[in-house]
Amino acid sequence: MLVRTTATDRNLPASNAGGTPPYIAAEVAVYDDILDKIAFSRGRFTVEVSSTSALAIPIWPEFTRVVEDCRK
Repeated sequence: MLVRTTATDRNLPASNAGGTPPYIAAEVAVYDDILDKIAFSRGRFTVEVSSTSALAIPIWPEFTRVVEDCRK
């Protein structure tokens, strides 16, 4: 899984998480700097997985608040 932000591009190990509908998931640690890069990206970030279309995800203030709350 490739995560692209304004400041960086980063590959994250992802796996099939199963479920209905099935989905792909990647784990990151609470203090991983990719969360900061996403939070401070300009407007949006993208997530790309091979053989699928890229997702452009808007950055809303709620994302930053969730990251801050998890770090407390």
